Amino acid sequence: MSLAEKLNEIREGSKKRIPEELRVIMAKWNDNLRESGILDSVLKEGDKLPPFELPNQNGDLVSSRELLKRGHLVMTFYRGVW
Repeated sequence: MSLAEKLNEIREGSKKRIPEELRVIMAKWNDNLRESGILDSVLKEGDKLPPFELPNQNGDLVSSRELLKRGHLVMTFYRGVW
């Protein structure tokens, strides 16, 4: 399954889990973000980051240089508190 197909599957599944009134609010705020021009300044595929260190789930610093020695690096950002 391609990434596009997987994302579409997730999108379709959210229609069953998220009430319509909340999906309308989420879509409105997504549109607001797009219209703000913020997408002009976000990282694009192929952009390079400078080396960095961030704490992991245990509070230990993890170096991007060390991780990259093992292979490609994918970063995921979560908004809010889970």
